[in-house]
Amino acid sequence: MNMKITTRKWPFALILCALLLFLTPLTSLQAENSSISTHARAATLIDVESGRILYSSRGDEPMLIASLTKIMTALVAIENGDLTTKVKVGKNAFAKEGSSLFLKMGEEMTLENMLYGLMLRSGNDAATAIAEHVGGSEEGFVYMMNAKAKELGLTHTHFANPHGLDAEGHYSTANDLAVLTAYALHNPVFKEIVKTPEKTADNPEEKWDYKWSNKNKMLRLYEGADGVKTGYTKKALRCLVSSATRNGQQLVVVTLNDGDDWNDHASLLNFGFNHYPLKRLIERGDAVSGYTLVTGKDFAYPFGQGEQERLVTKLVLNQKQVTTSKQPRGSSFGLGGFLVLQLGGQEIGRIPVYAPDHLPPEQSAYVKKFSAVTAPIYPTDNWLQALGSAFRALFER
Repeated sequence: MNMKITTRKWPFALILCALLLFLTPLTSLQAENSSISTHARAATLIDVESGRILYSSRGDEPMLIASLTKIMTALVAIENGDLTTKVKVGKNAFAKEGSSLFLKMGEEMTLENMLYGLMLRSGNDAATAIAEHVGGSEEGFVYMMNAKAKELGLTHTHFANPHGLDAEGHYSTANDLAVLTAYALHNPVFKEIVKTPEKTADNPEEKWDYKWSNKNKMLRLYEGADGVKTGYTKKALRCLVSSATRNGQQLVVVTLNDGDDWNDHASLLNFGFNHYPLKRLIERGDAVSGYTLVTGKDFAYPFGQGEQERLVTKLVLNQKQVTTSKQPRGSSFGLGGFLVLQLGGQEIGRIPVYAPDHLPPEQSAYVKKFSAVTAPIYPTDNWLQALGSAFRALFER
């Protein structure tokens, strides 16, 4: 009788072992993530290249974001403005409350220099002047900010102003800000500005030049730090977005309402680099085994412990999954299909494959990653264009 009972348990034991082997990596990752804690009301860690969120605590809770707003302000201005044009300080920008560059009424400065003042010193006067210059009015520019948020899929974000002073209907989340920052860091102009420790700019009103030191202490406190933005109001309290790059991997941390943000960011960055190293799996031009096809772009992904072993790669041609090594018809005409990469049943990458002699020119990382996201163009080369841009921003749907 005992022998029969023991024999019946064997299939169950085998199934249990198989399940444990399959689930161990996932369980381990959940345990690792749950061991992380911060002093923040909300926090998110994201890998910039892949866009994978590696850690999130209350990541989708809408909150006040203070001057983290200026990440979107800078991005919209860079994408839609001419950096060489002069921005004039009007009455709405002059003596704006809160942090300031102390710009004078009627003063003019290039958009590029004003963006440095915006991001390094968090000038609210600069934010307002930039908004009026690029959007034709502050309201027009805010419309552009919200349009960009919608394009990027930031479903828990809404802007009411370009500077981040507390206002009704002005909020975002740690997850949305992480996605926004990862996107922005693919823009070379934005990336250069936010990593700058100090900037000197012409000051036509005085004998001395402007000299701005970056408020982001992470640039001095953390090895490899290269951005991004500080924020504070009495209601939002301390907010911070930081980025750092090590071994070719760039990570971003967002914390909202965090009294110990410098230490929390260092801990989260260390966690990301140690537990989710970026691994490059595909190089542009790699041959597809069994086919006269090559890959159209690079692919890298931050894998946690045991995850890479569970990666599934499928070749899809002409809307049909191909499981045999045969020559695909029509591959000589260019795009032959896609390599689809899945982890845990979810797609994490889609790599186009081409006939070797039809591989298209390589795009920049910024265009390549976000080619599906197109920014509206609102020219502002002169006051007439700026006025037209404001009307477009207000009334286009």
